[in-house]
Amino acid sequence: MEFELTAEQRALKEVVHDFVAREVRSRARHTDEASEFNWEATRKMGPLGLLGLEVPEEYGGAALDAISVAIVIEELGWGCGSTALAIAAHNGLGLGPVVAYGTEEQKRRWLPHLTSGKGKLACLSLTEPGAGSDLKGGVRTRAVPEGDSWIIDGAKMWMTNASISDLMVVLCRTGDGGSHGLSHILVPTDTPGITIGPPEKKMGLHGSPTHAVTFDEVRVPRENLLGVEGRGLPQTLATLDSGRVGIGALAIGLAQAAYEEAMKYAKQREAFGEPIANFQAIQWMLADAATEIEAARLMVHKAAWLKGLKRPYSAMASMAKLFATEVSERVCRNAIQIHGGYGYSSEFEVERMYRDTRLMTIGEGTSEIQRLVIARHILS
Repeated sequence: MEFELTAEQRALKEVVHDFVAREVRSRARHTDEASEFNWEATRKMGPLGLLGLEVPEEYGGAALDAISVAIVIEELGWGCGSTALAIAAHNGLGLGPVVAYGTEEQKRRWLPHLTSGKGKLACLSLTEPGAGSDLKGGVRTRAVPEGDSWIIDGAKMWMTNASISDLMVVLCRTGDGGSHGLSHILVPTDTPGITIGPPEKKMGLHGSPTHAVTFDEVRVPRENLLGVEGRGLPQTLATLDSGRVGIGALAIGLAQAAYEEAMKYAKQREAFGEPIANFQAIQWMLADAATEIEAARLMVHKAAWLKGLKRPYSAMASMAKLFATEVSERVCRNAIQIHGGYGYSSEFEVERMYRDTRLMTIGEGTSEIQRLVIARHILS
């Protein structure tokens, strides 16, 4: 593997960094405090290709390589955890399955609209009250064929982007119990029978809306089946592998931002007549942060590199996600520690970053599930 970014990737990183600094990070405090999604920046992302990172150009996307996608998501995470999560979920979880499994008609109907910045976003609907990590046996939302339609009934939880999306990719039970009874169905969010609950009150990521959603005799055309009937579980697992690379990149962005804030504060804050950056206890926390961020970034880029080569990368994606998210939590925690009492105050950015990164070891497979996935790969 070549660990040096290409000229194109370095240029992309610079352009996106400047955009995020101007349009995303500058509004991160407001996004958090007002629990308000940053539509102003999102509208501007469409023409830049940031709403169709892996979508082919013929459908309005940027067709970026997997490492470039990780670079973009990291920069967004550096700017604002809420905005980054919504955009990462839109690209990886919402659009990803349409790109991978959609028919030509489905792609042409949805992708140009969802990548333009003129419409809303896309989302993936998996989790249910009785089905978090246990998708195989826990999914109860059912889609029943009736004439030329699917009739969907059920309930989902923790649906990121539900209220800011035009399209849901919904995992439904279309057959008997087990891994061959699940399918993906495309459901426009304005379809009668869908009820989107109020935004969940969360510890962090206040500007990334998350909802419970119910489906009451929701009728969509039979041609809205995405991919192969009965292949919903393997399609979901492949989607989550890709999403884990994105969450790892997002976590690195948050860690990088917290590290930079801690470094700046350590140089400015004085105690006992000198900057606290001169004290070994502070230096060690900064050294650990710099080292672990670098290692996590390389792991995420390796997982992306394997994905780009179309080689098996499930284990590496889990390793990268596990390590990067736990590194981010340590770095953000120590950034607060370096700030002392001020770090616990919402007046300083590290307080928000710590709250935002706390989800990363939970969403898209907890750290415990990542360890299970890794163990199964290394023992098989």
